[in-house]
Amino acid sequence: MSITVGLTGPTGAGKSAASAAALKMGIKVIDCDLIARDAVKKGSKGLCALISVFGDDILLSDGQLNRARLAEKAFSSDENTALLNKTILPFISELVRQQMDCDKILLDAPTLFESGLDSVCDCTIAVLADEKVRLKRIIARDNLTLNEAKRRISAGKSDNFFIKNADYVIYNNADGKEFINEAEALFKKIFGGR
Repeated sequence: MSITVGLTGPTGAGKSAASAAALKMGIKVIDCDLIARDAVKKGSKGLCALISVFGDDILLSDGQLNRARLAEKAFSSDENTALLNKTILPFISELVRQQMDCDKILLDAPTLFESGLDSVCDCTIAVLADEKVRLKRIIARDNLTLNEAKRRISAGKSDNFFIKNADYVIYNNADGKEFINEAEALFKKIFGGR
C-alpha cells in the first residue's frame, strides 16, 4: 500500500530534522525547498512568472534569481507574500507530482496547504516550535538580522493555522533527541514497519 504523508510547519520549527529521521527509516523524502530551487532555475517558466510579477530587478547580472532581492520584495507585505505563493506554487506542485514514485513518501512542504499538495497526502504532520526558538534557529541558519528573521516569521502562517489543518502536531522546542524519537514513533505509527 502506498502512503504519502505531508510534513509542514513554520520556518525554523525543525521540519528538516524530522525529514532526516524519515530518510534514515527508508522513507522517500521529497523536499519542496529543493524543488523550489529547480522551479526558478535560469530560463525556467517559474522564473519567468516571478519576473512578470516582481520585475527583472530580481535577477543577478548572469540571469540567475537574486534570492535576497526576491525575499526583500516578497516578504515586504502579506499581499506580496501571497502573490509569491500564487505565482510559484503551481510550478513547484508540478515538479513534486513528478517525483511521487514509491510506496512511502514524506512530502516536506512549508506551504503544503497553500499549494493544495495536502490533497495528495493520506495525512499531514505539522512541526511547531516557540517563536523565540525559531528566531534563534533561522538567524543562525540563514545569517539574518533579528528584524529580518522576525519579518520572515511574520510572513508565515500562525501556529493555530497548522494546528487547525494538520492531522498530527509535534513540538520541537528543546532536546533534539526527544523530538527525533517522537517523530520516528509517529512515522512508525503512520507508515508501519521498523
